Amino acid sequence: MQSILVIGAGSMGCLFAARIAESGADVLLIDVDKSRIDAIDKDGIHLTDDNGTRTIPLRAGLAADAQPPIDLALLFTKGMHSRSAIRSIAHLAASGTYVLTLQNGLGNPEIVAETFPADQILKGIAALPADLHGLNGVESHGAGHVELGAMTPAGAQAAQAATALLARAGFDARYSAEIDVAIWEKVAFNAALNPLGAVTGQPNAGVDNAPGRRIIAAIVEEVVATAQAHGVAVDKPRIEGAIDHALAEHRGHKASMLQDMIAGRASEIDFINGAVCDRARAVGVAAPTNQTMADLVRLMEQTRG
Repeated sequence: MQSILVIGAGSMGCLFAARIAESGADVLLIDVDKSRIDAIDKDGIHLTDDNGTRTIPLRAGLAADAQPPIDLALLFTKGMHSRSAIRSIAHLAASGTYVLTLQNGLGNPEIVAETFPADQILKGIAALPADLHGLNGVESHGAGHVELGAMTPAGAQAAQAATALLARAGFDARYSAEIDVAIWEKVAFNAALNPLGAVTGQPNAGVDNAPGRRIIAAIVEEVVATAQAHGVAVDKPRIEGAIDHALAEHRGHKASMLQDMIAGRASEIDFINGAVCDRARAVGVAAPTNQTMADLVRLMEQTRG
C-alpha cells in the first residue's frame, strides 16, 4: 500500500498523514476546509512528536482531487460527518480502494458500507493523543497504539498490509482478528469519561471523586453488558485499568467532548453513549446511565443556541 488518501484534516488526520508521508508513501490529505488545505498544500504539516519538530511536505486538496489508483483511504472525520465524507469519494469504490475507519464510537463502518463493499472496509481504534496548532501544525507525545482488523474475513490480508504500513510510519500498530473487542472497550472508555467531562465542565481530575466514580462505574457496567449481549467478549478489568490510568496520569486533560462544548461544536454523543443505548435496546439490556448522560449532552447542545 503506497498510494494513501487521508480524509479529514483534524488532529488525527494531520498526524497520520504526516507520519505516513514521512515514511515514503504517496499521501493526499483532503478536507472541506479550504484555508486549512491550502496551508498544508503550500507549507506541509509541521509535526512535533517525541522525535522532535519537522515539516512534512504532502499533497492536500478536495475530494475531487482523489482519483484512482488509491490503495487505502483513512477516514478521520467525526462520526456525524462520515456519511457525507465517504459519499464524496464514492468514485473510488469500484477501483478497489480499501477504507479504514479509526474513528471514535460505533456505527462508522456500517456507514462506510452504504457506499463501499464490506470486503473493502477495515476498522479499528487509534488510542493516542494529537492536538492541532494553527492551520497546519500537529503535536503528539507519549505512548499510544493503533489496533485494526477487517469488517469481513475477505479483508484480513488488506488489514495486515495496513498494519504494516502504519508500523513503518512509526505507530505501534497491531492487527487483530477480533477487532470488535478493542472497539467496544474504547467505546466504554469514551462513554465513561467524555460526557462526564462535557456535562461538568471539568478535566479528568474534577471527576476523579466518589460521585464521579459511581457514574463511571455504572456507565462501564452497562457498556460491558451490552457488548457481551452482542457476543463481544470485552474485558471489564482492562477497561477499568485504562480509565484509572487516564484519571491518574492525565488529570489536567479535558475530554474531547468538553472541548467540543467549549468551542461550540457538535459532539459525537450519538456515536458513543447514544449508540450504546441503541444497541442495548436491541438486545434488551438496560442502559439508564448512558441514556441520561446522552440526553444531558444533547440538552446542552440544544440550549446553547
